[in-house]
Amino acid sequence: MNTVKQLVETIKEGIQEKKGQDIVIADLSEMDGTIAKYFVICQGGSPTQVEAIAESVGDMCRKNLGEKPVNVAGLGNDQWVAMDFVDVLVHIFLPEVRAYYDLEHLWAAWSRGLTARWTTSR
Repeated sequence: MNTVKQLVETIKEGIQEKKGQDIVIADLSEMDGTIAKYFVICQGGSPTQVEAIAESVGDMCRKNLGEKPVNVAGLGNDQWVAMDFVDVLVHIFLPEVRAYYDLEHLWAAWSRGLTARWTTSR
């Protein structure tokens, strides 16, 4: 398994550890001009859960792979936390914030006719 896929899998495990919901993984690796190879999008039911999910993702990636995000934005606000692992961007939302920004459909519209692959994990 290549290291980016291992990172995505470890991120998913970190989300699941804290009961993150509606996990969507977008494989953008076949598309030119994207800012990352993968997007991982999920949600937590409260600001506390959003923060816990972000901490779990960071801890699991550090312990299991020796990887740390190069940037984390949104901690303290905990409505939308974005974690940048360079090849993988993680977005952890509150449900209403996720619905408002609707990243899945934004990227799906942009990638129409291209080769993005979306998977949902529960």
